Amino acid sequence: MSIRLEVWGDFALFTRPEMKTERVSYDVMTPSAARGILEAIYWHPGMKWVIDKIYVCSPIRFCNVRRNEVKSTVSLKSAKAVMEKGEGDLALYIAGDVRQQRDAMLLRNVHYVIEAHFDMTSDATADDNPGKFQDIIKRRINRGQCYHHPYFGCREFPVNFAMCEKIPQCPDELKGKKDLGFMLWDMDYSDPKDIQPLFFRALMVDGVLTIPSRDSEEVIG
Repeated sequence: MSIRLEVWGDFALFTRPEMKTERVSYDVMTPSAARGILEAIYWHPGMKWVIDKIYVCSPIRFCNVRRNEVKSTVSLKSAKAVMEKGEGDLALYIAGDVRQQRDAMLLRNVHYVIEAHFDMTSDATADDNPGKFQDIIKRRINRGQCYHHPYFGCREFPVNFAMCEKIPQCPDELKGKKDLGFMLWDMDYSDPKDIQPLFFRALMVDGVLTIPSRDSEEVIG
């Protein structure tokens, strides 16, 4: 069952994974970021979100900011060790960590409409059904409820959201075709011991980014 969610905010940062030091955002929101917003509003083991389209409703504008960040990162080796043992400490204690300034290329004044649907999973119980989930989702959106406040890529960039009644008109400068290059589709969690990124060639047509399905040849590892 499908749903359209309107989201907007002052800033966004959908970081390109190829940028190692300085953060640079994709031109538009990624499908994984859209899924994260929807899951922040409603998540249940008996269903999974599938992003169909992302409507870009405002001109693409970048701005450069410099932010204070901690130098340390959680290593993959440490994370795997904790997962295998089932215990350990992965926290970063910023009070005693070294701070450094890094540039970030952000998006500003972003506005999107997320068109998505959900599929039932094998974890659904006899009491779970699409109609039930649809009612809960609509009720939570209309009430502004969420498990944690959704954000545009980074927690300091909060998302405003509402049910989309009518898709806003496409900005003139976004009309036509625009090749955005390869974009992160999502992470492949089918093998928990070997989580891999998936990509697709993002082509925006009249401000609309159509997201290919997981089994499509357009999605590559």
